[in-house]
Amino acid sequence: MVDADQTFVIVGGGLAGAKAAETLREEGFTGRVILISDERDHPYERPPLSKGFLTGKDDRDSVFVHEPAWYAQADIELHLGQPAVRLDRATRAVILGDGTRVPYDRLLLATGAEPRRLDIPGTGLAGVHHLRRLAHAERLRGVLTALGRDNGQLVIAGAGWIGLEVAAAARGYGAEVTIVEPEPTPLHPVLGPELGTLFADLHREHGVRFHFGARLTEIVGQDGMVLAAQTDDGEEHPAHAVLAAIGAAPRTALAEAAGLQVVDRARGGGIAVDASLRTSDPDIFAAGDVAAADHPLLDVRLRVEHWANALNGGPAAARAMLGQEVSYDRVPYFFSDQYDVGMEYSGYAPPGSYDQVVCRGDVGKREFIAFWLREGRLLAGMNVNVWDVTDSIQRLIRSGARLDPTALADPQTPLESLVEG
Repeated sequence: MVDADQTFVIVGGGLAGAKAAETLREEGFTGRVILISDERDHPYERPPLSKGFLTGKDDRDSVFVHEPAWYAQADIELHLGQPAVRLDRATRAVILGDGTRVPYDRLLLATGAEPRRLDIPGTGLAGVHHLRRLAHAERLRGVLTALGRDNGQLVIAGAGWIGLEVAAAARGYGAEVTIVEPEPTPLHPVLGPELGTLFADLHREHGVRFHFGARLTEIVGQDGMVLAAQTDDGEEHPAHAVLAAIGAAPRTALAEAAGLQVVDRARGGGIAVDASLRTSDPDIFAAGDVAAADHPLLDVRLRVEHWANALNGGPAAARAMLGQEVSYDRVPYFFSDQYDVGMEYSGYAPPGSYDQVVCRGDVGKREFIAFWLREGRLLAGMNVNVWDVTDSIQRLIRSGARLDPTALADPQTPLESLVEG
């Protein structure tokens, strides 16, 4: 039973934590809600850090989940700039860096992820960057502005979503960009070789250089500044700045030290949670980038590092904390904007999981929908410069129905008719 004397604590100041706090109040919880964040800023959303804010189109205030005054109005107690360093499960308390003990009746871990670091010489140079936090984005925005003004060179390690979005932003400022990527195409783990070439061509048209099949081995500098980036095939790329965009690691240290079940890195990492986002401790839940959930629809344990998962997972965890029946089965979704190309991706289809890729529309004009199928069943869909189809794609995925590839590829066949069929 949940009552007004209980204290619910949220560790993590991102979108998942903020939306969980909001949902607790919307669902009528009148007890204490305490949100702990190791960042001094109020909870903010991360997509703008590589999109609107980084490009200079949006101002700093646009990234925040709520106005600062909202937290006091909703009676949410904030501990900003205070890292949680330990969980005492025996006494149900969170211990902060200054020794403060914060008791809880129910606890939500929304600690997110942190950028993976390059393990090579030269990463301590002033011109080496990561992009995960608002402070990173503020610094990088200034760097890109200077590089564009001075015709400077940016080398990006990694051709994933962050690497490509920063490349697009950098070219918008006028900087020269080289991307080093060990896979044969951009976004290979997500889109496979069939669609990855589309993004390679897009960026090449905007002046980005790719170096595929290689990894950085050293960042060369002088007087603390970056001069070049070397790769394992003997190449050297001039550089005034380097961005490490090689993925993110879930922040599971608190959970591991407290003895909660976690998933090993080879299987994606994260805090293991069930379909209600409950951990191996019945009073502790996890949501957002750090949660590796049993997905009822996809029948796989899945950790999703995207905005929609934080947006929806935080509220789902909040409802579960209140004792409501929760089965978190959202179809994974993310979006990206690069130059004049916008895309949305729904589903889960890593390379090797599908046996057919079907496209409808004009791939050459970058106005199409791609569908990843296994035995005729839709695993994932990506709409590129085609809009208002996400709901239909997700319904097709949910249906599990066998689809006619010819009808799927035919723009004259409404997706809705395939859902109904």
